[in-house]
Amino acid sequence: MKTRRVLCILIAAVLVLSVLAACQSEKTNQAETSGQTETTIASEENNIYDMDNYESSEAFDFVKVNQGGKFDKICTTYKFYYLSDGLKIEGYLSVPLSVEETQEPGKCVMFNHGGNRDYGKLENNTTASVCAVCDRIVIASQYRGCGGSEGEDHFGGNDLNDVIKLIDLCENHFSFIDMDDFCVIGASRGGVMTYPAARKDNRIKRIIALSAVSDLFESYEARDDMEAVLKETIGFTPEEKPEEYTKRSAIYWADEIKVPVLMFHAKLDELVDYSQAENLYAKLKGSTDCTLITYDDDSHAEVKPEDYKTIRDWLDQ
Repeated sequence: MKTRRVLCILIAAVLVLSVLAACQSEKTNQAETSGQTETTIASEENNIYDMDNYESSEAFDFVKVNQGGKFDKICTTYKFYYLSDGLKIEGYLSVPLSVEETQEPGKCVMFNHGGNRDYGKLENNTTASVCAVCDRIVIASQYRGCGGSEGEDHFGGNDLNDVIKLIDLCENHFSFIDMDDFCVIGASRGGVMTYPAARKDNRIKRIIALSAVSDLFESYEARDDMEAVLKETIGFTPEEKPEEYTKRSAIYWADEIKVPVLMFHAKLDELVDYSQAENLYAKLKGSTDCTLITYDDDSHAEVKPEDYKTIRDWLDQ
């Protein structure tokens, strides 16, 4: 009887030890799995250029749109969407590979494109080409009423909010962007989006103007096709609502532009007359550091390859 009691005690002890061993093994496995998960999450969070980290209700649907050409060796380009005044606006972003490798916030250039509605809209390689020139992160708004954006094009009216909203995202949402030297490039109609933005937003530290519009009264008078475009997009003629043309035209409040401006304009430009650059330059010289580079041809919103270094040096000074 005594032997049976001892045997039962031994069997019970073995069972208890087996259960304890199994529990300890399960805890170890859970800890290892948890550690692997935490490591994976930490790794993802450490990559500040992983766009999945920035998906939100305000900026969303990031997708790579690299074209498989020469720009792929320079940068990674994304198309995405963001909300502005409740409208879904298309945006583009190009990040230099050299900047991405640092895993540090990079300096940024915003590109404001030209044209109206779908004419002159951003393409998949537009910001990449600007990135190749500037060697900085490049971000751009398609503006409402253009390309894949909702709403209507107002040629520098409420659509200016789309530019300001994107600057908000650069400052408050995209932690990979260094806002210390934020530059905006305005090409052609992009001048109507850039100069007024700089007038009201002190986060803009520099302006590069490429054949940029600075006088809509002159544009209206000079071209019959622009007369029609401005009537349709602004909704009024200069005679009917001169204030709508004035607020879009930097020539009338040039003294309020306080940041450095680098201007490029061809003397034979047939789309935006050279006089617009010449007249604005004369006024800007009195209020800020301004440089005007001219070409003796009819090119429009272009920078010659020999001036790429000029732009980089100007941005880095």
